[in-house]
Amino acid sequence: MEMEGSRTLAVTQQQAWDALNDPEVLKACIPGCEKVQRTEGDRFDTVVAVKVGPVSARFNGKIALTDVHPPERYNLTFDSQGGPAGFGKGTAQVRLASRAEGCELSYSVHAQVGGKIAQVGQRLIDGVARSMAEDFFKRFEQQMQLRYPAVEAPAAVAPAPASAPARTIPAWTWIVAAAIAVAAGLWLLR
Repeated sequence: MEMEGSRTLAVTQQQAWDALNDPEVLKACIPGCEKVQRTEGDRFDTVVAVKVGPVSARFNGKIALTDVHPPERYNLTFDSQGGPAGFGKGTAQVRLASRAEGCELSYSVHAQVGGKIAQVGQRLIDGVARSMAEDFFKRFEQQMQLRYPAVEAPAAVAPAPASAPARTIPAWTWIVAAAIAVAAGLWLLR
């Protein structure tokens, strides 16, 4: 599965970075997020559960962040296991750029799925992933409005602080894991 896109957000680059690295925001934006736990450095364990009709699928994942440059970009690798439903693994790149109207979030996800989930079909998997990305952005924008209700046009972005901020699981990992879980549920419903 290949997925690329961008979205203009009505917050500053730093505000978007902070939110994308806040587990509470991610839990509010991605349905089924049960766990985000740092295991060491920039490595995390995750659990995402999704229910589709009478079928529930739970994916346990491992994520590693690399090439982290706050508040501009990071790369991540992920490996998610869903038991009999299958697995998903891949990479994602996320970039934030300051714009006059806020900031632009760009992403590129490259994922492989296997097991029963792979039998669902690429079109269905791609469609579910795109739908979930759109749902994530709607929820994320709502969260930003709650956090920053009177967002003014952002000024020049201040340089990143000297100390590296705490990092958590980027949002795109959740989207891919949830898309895989939904696709597995759809396959099981057939």
